[in-house]
Amino acid sequence: MDWDEALRGLVTALGLGMLIGVVRERAHLLTVAKAGTRTHALIALLGAVTWGLGSWAFVAALLAIGALAVIGYLKTSDADPGMTGEVAIVLTFVLGGLARDQRVLASALGVVVAILLYVKKPLQHLTRELITDHELEDALMLAAAAVVVWPLLPQQPLDPWGVLDLHMVWRLVVLVMAVGMIGHIAQRAAGAQLGLPIAGFFSGFVSSTLAVASFGMQAKEAPVLTAVTSAGALLANLASLLLMAAVLFAAAPELLNDMLIVLAVSAGVLIVAALLCLLKDGHRVVLPEAVSARAFKLTHAISIAAIIALVIVMTAGLREFLGEAGALISAGLVALVELQAAAASIAQLSSTGGLEPQAAQWGVWIVLASASLAKAVLAFVSGGRLYGLYVGGGLIAMIMASILVMILQ
Repeated sequence: MDWDEALRGLVTALGLGMLIGVVRERAHLLTVAKAGTRTHALIALLGAVTWGLGSWAFVAALLAIGALAVIGYLKTSDADPGMTGEVAIVLTFVLGGLARDQRVLASALGVVVAILLYVKKPLQHLTRELITDHELEDALMLAAAAVVVWPLLPQQPLDPWGVLDLHMVWRLVVLVMAVGMIGHIAQRAAGAQLGLPIAGFFSGFVSSTLAVASFGMQAKEAPVLTAVTSAGALLANLASLLLMAAVLFAAAPELLNDMLIVLAVSAGVLIVAALLCLLKDGHRVVLPEAVSARAFKLTHAISIAAIIALVIVMTAGLREFLGEAGALISAGLVALVELQAAAASIAQLSSTGGLEPQAAQWGVWIVLASASLAKAVLAFVSGGRLYGLYVGGGLIAMIMASILVMILQ
């Protein structure tokens, strides 16, 4: 036996047992805890010692600990129907045994267990009061899309040109859903008092086009809010730009690396334009109705999947008949409706060798410029002249700065 290793394992077991025990004892300051610091430390040591004696000793001790936990639960179930303490006792014993062979893993799991035990009240507040039924449904839907559907999809191309990879397409869909969920949570945490610009940024992860139209209608109804709604619309486009960068990273990391300076300059222009709008108006307003109570819509995610698949195949087909120019024309037209789908088609063709690196870079710029011009026109139509000048001016300045970088780099 390696006594040094055994000693390290026993010390690790003692430490994690005491950590869990302290948390359990602090949770019962006003009552008597069935198992506190000393008990959990002893249970963890028992697990470590019996693990060293052999599997038969460990299993026998585990059964004994389990029996004691059941007896303790039966005696206190009327006053305390929860089973957290009993589960913690058994888990402490198992982690003590694990510490003999996997000290790092046992320590990490011990810290996780202690954290989960400590944040009982915040977790209850989160699950019972903060999270709505719709948000829980969205979270389950996202988990199903990522854990159930995504692994089952084939990774082999299905089309004659070898570009339609359903596994890659669904990865982008999961990414859009996840970003929408993160943005929704952040918006809920920030609260309405932080104002329209923050709401605009997070709504842009769902649909920057919808954000531009919604904020434009609000600016038309209340002209005094034109500047701050314009800032929200520009920040929504910033979020859309970040989402496009994430799509490029998922589909073609090399292309993202080539476009990094262009995208960074574009983001900088949008930030400056939004700040200039905020300097004109510091009012805090009620969040717009366009910011949905849902983190994302299933129909929106499905439509993105369908559009991306269609665009990828259509772009590959046009490239086959018209060359690289056909692929760029197709992506530019689609960008008028769906920026991420157009960017995904360019990225997919770039990763499979269907487009040369320089052509792919110009393709990304084309889809960004097409989408920005379409939203600039939408800003004039939905919010009037001043709103259109603010939003459209920021978007056009972004296009001019980005093409200058494209030419110079």
